[in-house]
Amino acid sequence: MTIQVAVEPVSRNEAGLAAVLPILAERFGPRFVRSEAVRRQHAHTLTWLANQPPDGVVFAESTADVVDVVKACAAHGVPVIPFGVGSSLEGHTNAPGGGISVDLLRMNRVLHVHPEDLDCVVEPGVTRQMLNEHLRDTGLFFPIDPGAEASLGGMAATRASGTNAVRYGTMRDNVLNLTAVMPDGSVVKTGHRAKKSSAGYDLTRLLIGSEGTLGVITGLTLKLYGIPEAIAGGVCPFPSVEAACNAVILTIQSGIPVARIELLDALQVKACNAYSKLSLPETPTLFLEFHGTPASVKEQSEQFGAIAAEFGAGEFLWETTPEARNKLWKARHDVYWACMGLRPGAKVVATDVCVPISRLAECVGETAADIERERLVGPIVGHVGDGNFHVTMLVDLEDADEVLRAEAFVGRLNLRAIAMDGTCTGEHGVGQGKMKYLAAEHGKGLDVMRSIKRAIDPGNIMNPGKIVAVT
Repeated sequence: MTIQVAVEPVSRNEAGLAAVLPILAERFGPRFVRSEAVRRQHAHTLTWLANQPPDGVVFAESTADVVDVVKACAAHGVPVIPFGVGSSLEGHTNAPGGGISVDLLRMNRVLHVHPEDLDCVVEPGVTRQMLNEHLRDTGLFFPIDPGAEASLGGMAATRASGTNAVRYGTMRDNVLNLTAVMPDGSVVKTGHRAKKSSAGYDLTRLLIGSEGTLGVITGLTLKLYGIPEAIAGGVCPFPSVEAACNAVILTIQSGIPVARIELLDALQVKACNAYSKLSLPETPTLFLEFHGTPASVKEQSEQFGAIAAEFGAGEFLWETTPEARNKLWKARHDVYWACMGLRPGAKVVATDVCVPISRLAECVGETAADIERERLVGPIVGHVGDGNFHVTMLVDLEDADEVLRAEAFVGRLNLRAIAMDGTCTGEHGVGQGKMKYLAAEHGKGLDVMRSIKRAIDPGNIMNPGKIVAVT
């Protein structure tokens, strides 16, 4: 059973599709695919939104390929939906009005690395792990780590974040410039490699987080960082979620430069123990990591330990070897799959919000109480160093009453975060699933977004039905 969560309707242009499909078939040959399996795979939503497949998939290998797709679609009013690896969680790759999916994964070259400038130039299909493997011998790394093996183009399009955001920021902070194909087929480069600029509108950050609704990203220049001399990480159990959150708040307010600080509630720890073969105490737990020199890492660890003790923390498990640390962080990144084992046969529905760090304990506490009150199964995990947390619900889609309770819970969660001066999404993005909360979050600002969309994409062909409605 698929839940038909209300999404923005997009009219289907049958005449335009009839004209553009043979054009693309002739231009791309076997790289234009119309099989149902491939089309449905390119609308995979990893959520309870209905799968809305495109009418065809072009496997692009260059910016010129993307230009040709966009020009053909623009001439006939056919939607263009960019596709990376399909790990987004809010229906970003769905095609509610049909159209053409542009798969960018074959554009996967690291074009230039400039070690002396701490930056690199990549194509959008390069994944974060591919880039860091390429950089391994340079002593540099790219820090944004959302967990999934996401493409860098997709990470920019959704303004991705992740476990390292508390120290290194999000994609917004780590993209110097972009190359993008705009709705008329023109190619725009949003900047150069200078670390800062005051020259006009910030087009780079306009496109970051635009989710393909303003253009198709075909190139990125990214900031790089030196691999820390010393890294220490570990886990710290707490008697309650509130205690763990309060320890996080005081750690950040104290200015300790923690690189990662992640919360797992007791149910999430139980799931990770079973799936990742850990033996952690099944109590609310923080996963932490510190970067720096050996002396600074030791000092940071001791400072955090003193704070944790104030909130009744249990025994630390610290790891300094890469193998042991990687096992812990792999377990953290595998929480989606671990959760599936808690309730076999149920659908995993992940959602996220973000609040000011001072409201974190309150928001997480109210959310946990809401989950219990609604008799739902929903482990909580989060990048709590910046106030961002996720609820991974396991829902029986055959139980209509449970589905209604889950939908109502998600609505309250989003509005709760907004009421605390937070946001309905810290990193998952808007897509289709979060559109209904934007008016509450942005007010008249949503009209400004709509005006920008209409000005740049008057034909509404770029990933229509996402972020803002323009019809």
